[in-house]
Amino acid sequence: MKRKLLLTGAAGRIGNALFTGLKEDSKYEVTGADIQADEEQGIAQLDINDEARLAELTKDVDTVLHFAWIKDEDDFLGKVLQGNVAGAYKLFEAAVQNGVRRIIFASSNHATGYYKSDETTGPSDPYRPDSFYGLSKCYIELLGRLYSDQGKISSLNIRIGNFPGDDRPHSERAGHIWISERDLLQLVNCCIQADEELQYLNLYGTSANSDNYYTIGYLEELIGYKPQDDAAELLEQAKAEGREIRKDETEYQGGQQE
Repeated sequence: MKRKLLLTGAAGRIGNALFTGLKEDSKYEVTGADIQADEEQGIAQLDINDEARLAELTKDVDTVLHFAWIKDEDDFLGKVLQGNVAGAYKLFEAAVQNGVRRIIFASSNHATGYYKSDETTGPSDPYRPDSFYGLSKCYIELLGRLYSDQGKISSLNIRIGNFPGDDRPHSERAGHIWISERDLLQLVNCCIQADEELQYLNLYGTSANSDNYYTIGYLEELIGYKPQDDAAELLEQAKAEGREIRKDETEYQGGQQE
């Protein structure tokens, strides 16, 4: 029997790559949703604050992949809290009421972006958001922690690194946090299929980068994630071909500067 998935943000750069890949997997029946419907791609309309629509779309769903997001660093109270944090709360509520098994949330490396670039960071390290964007990701990770501890739903949070959309890193900093399309698809599959006993997990979403900022090796044993790609190899190849590579490394992992 196929697992029924709901993917929010299915028209976005990351969401659309997942939507395309997951639809090709015979294990899944995927409903994609975004703020605007796209009949050609089969994407349904969803306003994340529409509770009735959330209740409708989460009915009979096994796993929700929450990849929808409003990026507006300048309007934290109006858009970020309302559109992202409040919207996530309404999604969790609808999912719980409809008996959804698991929510997989697209968190971000910016949840810990104020760690120094010479530090190796793991998911058990304290939050150090580098922006209101990163802060809102922390809020939603903790929302999942609450619902999980209450025994209501399994909550897994992927702190996605760099996913530019054309499957190659473009800068020195990206080399530390990049994830390829096939590795992201594999990682999401691993999270969907992870043991039922896994009720809460924060993890970093990167490929097997030689110069990774983040600890990810344990994920192979925990959920079966075996990334195939390495940003360092692609950066060296690009340099050999004479392509320009941005040197945007800074003191902090999130790229922030004092």
